[in-house]
Amino acid sequence: MAKSSRRRGPEPVVETVDGGLAELIPDRDGTGGWTLLLDGAPQSHVDLAAPDRLTFEYQRRLGHVIDLAAPPGRALNVLHLGGGAFTLARYIAATRPRSTQQIVEVDAALVQLVRRELPLDPGARIRVRGGDARAGLGKLPDGWADLVIADVFSGARTPAHLTSTEFLADVRRVLEPGGTYAANLADGPPLAHLRGQIATAAGVFPELALAADPTVLRGKRFGNAVLVCSAVPLPLAELTRRIAGDPHPGRVQHGRELADFTGGAVAVSDASAKPSPAPPAGAFR
Repeated sequence: MAKSSRRRGPEPVVETVDGGLAELIPDRDGTGGWTLLLDGAPQSHVDLAAPDRLTFEYQRRLGHVIDLAAPPGRALNVLHLGGGAFTLARYIAATRPRSTQQIVEVDAALVQLVRRELPLDPGARIRVRGGDARAGLGKLPDGWADLVIADVFSGARTPAHLTSTEFLADVRRVLEPGGTYAANLADGPPLAHLRGQIATAAGVFPELALAADPTVLRGKRFGNAVLVCSAVPLPLAELTRRIAGDPHPGRVQHGRELADFTGGAVAVSDASAKPSPAPPAGAFR
């Protein structure tokens, strides 16, 4: 019997990294997409053939923030706190050529895995630094960044020292006066961590917006929320329109509605900071 000539698609890659068990799972259609999981929790999705395609809900919301950070095509200086599979850095390189980007990722073994299996475009101006996110932030000069994106999880939890007023004050120092900070946060009922993060950001930035699935905002399930902050007014109308039009529509809260959502939550300091809550069992099934 003749052997089948049909080529097999790429195989999953599984390796132990500093943060746990990393899995790179290829998309079933074999078109170049990969999902990164750490200890079973989905972290990011990358399409090597189309880096401007974002599929995860929270990454799409961050993509909208990126798109609205400056006129289309304008190059940006961007700091990424947390690397994952470098999805958003690839997106910016594809949609805003000539941007200068720095990624700070503490998991050196994960960086090596992603660089080997999902290599970056050598022409992209992306520098990957090893080390702690807050330490890397502290090394940047005042006003360097147009955009700072925080997507840092250790064991599916944001480390405590990346949740405080002192941390956000350093983020604002690194941003240029009209720059934007966007953070991927994760929480579930009763949303105490999320409310505390909004209260903390409100003490540092005068302009805030929160984007998430309505069921997450109502405290019905554990999930991601994107917090957007700036010293200048945000493009709220367009951000709201784009997020509402996503395949998984989200909702944007701001102004009085966001203040009411925050309730009596108080700002977090270095002395009182705690990691974000661990996701419940089965949250990512």
